[in-house]
Formats: sequence, C-alpha cells, structure tokens
Amino acid sequence: MSEEVVKGSKVTIRFDSHRCVHSRNCVLGHPDVFVPNVKGEWIHPDAASAEEVMHVALACPSGAIRVSHNDGSATSDTPPLVNTVRVRENGPLAIEAELQIRGEPQATPRATLCRCGESKRKPFCDGSHAAAGFTASGEPAAKEFVALEVRNGPLNVQPLANGPLMVVGNLEIVSGTGRTTDKVTKTFLCRCGHSKNKPYCDGSHKAAGFVAD
Repeated sequence: MSEEVVKGSKVTIRFDSHRCVHSRNCVLGHPDVFVPNVKGEWIHPDAASAEEVMHVALACPSGAIRVSHNDGSATSDTPPLVNTVRVRENGPLAIEAELQIRGEPQATPRATLCRCGESKRKPFCDGSHAAAGFTASGEPAAKEFVALEVRNGPLNVQPLANGPLMVVGNLEIVSGTGRTTDKVTKTFLCRCGHSKNKPYCDGSHKAAGFVAD
C-alpha cells in the first residue's frame, strides 16, 4: 500500500506517496506537521491546529495529502464549487473537481495529471517532466467562451489509448497565474507532450508514436 494513515487527537492525515509530485507545499508550509528527511515517523497531526492541517491538504495539488476531522465535521475530500484544471508551467495539469478517472469516482477531488508523456504512473504525474526537461507554457492564450450554466458536478477524465485525455463535464481551464482561459463541457487535453497547441491535443501523438494505455 502506498498510503500512510496517521491519526491525531483532532484530525487524521492520509498520505499517498503514489500521487505525490513533491510540490513541497506541506514541508515548506508546515515543517512541524510534515517533517522532511527524518527516519521513522514524519507526519505529526497534533503539531498544528486542525484548521492549519486542513489548509495544507487543500493546498496539495495532487491529492496526495487528505485530512479529515475525527468528529466527522470536515474533510478535504469535499468537491469544489468550481471545477478547474490549472496549467502548470513546464509541468502537469492540476485538476480540482468531483473527479472521476475512467468513470471511477476518486477519493479526493484533486489530482495532477501528466502532460509531458514521460510519467511511469500515467495518467498521474510522477515528476518525470523535470528530468525530461519538459517545457510548456503555463499561460495558454485565452479563448472566447460562454459562461457555464453549472460550474461544478462530475468531471470524467478518460485517457484515450495512445492519445489525449478526454475530459467530459463542466470545467474551467486556468493559467498558472490564475486567468480563466476557457470554459468547456468537453475537451481533449494533450498528454504526449508534443502538441503545438498545449494544453489541447492537436493530433501530434500520432506522428510522435506516443504509446500509453
């Protein structure tokens, strides 16, 4: 199992190393709760208030950290009011939504999905973009769009064989600096790393010989 579960007096922290992309929001924001580079126990739920620990989970883009109050009053797994995908500069797609992958509901509404084509854990990012020297803007050009009637709800991400991520559901595409660049109910996002129209697919995966389930 890749998941660690640590229960404190007020909150329980779940950490899934399989999803972690080392954004380091946790160890930089609360090094008292998440203590890096130590042997043995490194997660300490009681080192900060329940609200502060919850904030760390909500700031984790990959969903690797999940937090729930032991009395059942709050959880970081609550879907957002607005479904978004944030385009990370030279990095993955960070999704926050009532998320389904291949039609399967996910335990957490957050995930970082590979867009460089090099991850060994597709469709999830595993940090391979750094070693691969992947370059892609986090500031795509804005498109003309109309307001969505509903901004949340189920969002299904279907990785197409040897092709892009087909995303169906209400979604706002957001740049790395927070600009909404598009609003869609269905789109195809590049995951081979070769599109000339990132973050969208332009069919380049065929010429590149991209292979992925």
